[in-house]
Amino acid sequence: MIDPISGKARRDRYGSKINRTHSPILAYATPWITIMFASLLPQLPIASAIPLVPPLGYLMMIAWRLVRPGLLPVWAGTLLGMFDDLFSGQPFGSAILLWSLTMLSIELLEARFPWRGFLQDWLVGVVFIAAYLIAAAMLSGARIDITAIVVMVPQFLLSICIFPIIARMVAVLDRFRLMRVRVIG
Repeated sequence: MIDPISGKARRDRYGSKINRTHSPILAYATPWITIMFASLLPQLPIASAIPLVPPLGYLMMIAWRLVRPGLLPVWAGTLLGMFDDLFSGQPFGSAILLWSLTMLSIELLEARFPWRGFLQDWLVGVVFIAAYLIAAAMLSGARIDITAIVVMVPQFLLSICIFPIIARMVAVLDRFRLMRVRVIG
């Protein structure tokens, strides 16, 4: 439509939605980049005598998988675990194994129980976080006794308390990922 007074093109109230689509790069790269960035965050210098920083990359991967099922392929745990192994200080292959097993387990769990809810997602997250922390400690070569379990409790509690916050951040990032951009052409 042409405005008769100014002579400029005028947009109707639906014009902002025309010629807009999802960016494929943004749609597919956002989960991968955020998980890799979260894997790098524990490298910040935090001095502590006990393991306190949660495995943020692992939490982000679980959150993306639970908030947006089907977005990450099942084999994504292998590649993302490999990236995490390069920076975590764990023996190479431990995150590859554990993240892959997590992705397979969540896939089987969702095939068996397809309904969704916040409480179910949090419970699934708590179980996987606990299993991951114990398995990562065993794969690192540490001796698992009562002292090691007690030392891991603060990291576990911080992980399960921060998981809903990370899931909420993933929901916001998912809206960003699906943001419509103007197509030029």
